[in-house]
Amino acid sequence: QVQLVESGGGSVQAGVSLRLACVTSGYTFSTHSIGWFRQAPGKEREGVAVVNWGHATVYADFAKGRFDISVDNPKNTLYLLMDGVKPEDTAMYVCARARKPRVPIPGPMIPALDFDIWGQGTQVTVSS
Repeated sequence: QVQLVESGGGSVQAGVSLRLACVTSGYTFSTHSIGWFRQAPGKEREGVAVVNWGHATVYADFAKGRFDISVDNPKNTLYLLMDGVKPEDTAMYVCARARKPRVPIPGPMIPALDFDIWGQGTQVTVSS
């Protein structure tokens, strides 16, 4: 059974750095693209960043320059380092595995429909 479990969220002040983690199990980690999405109250879910099969990365425009996505293959873990968080970064952050193995998400869009396994999410709340 494939599982994705996020951690690392919390209530923080604007300007700090935060690292989210997504521990995966139940499949061969390196065969699928995997990424982060977020959803704020009253807003649609949006893609944040993806690490593709083959290790190329894709970032949403708002994430470029502030967020860094990475993987630790031996630990089957995906990370998202968020630098200089802002109140508008407040959202539930969810990791998700791509639907098809060995197929990259080309970008610039990160369509949620391309992902089929989702974690429960970790809440990030940024106060000014």
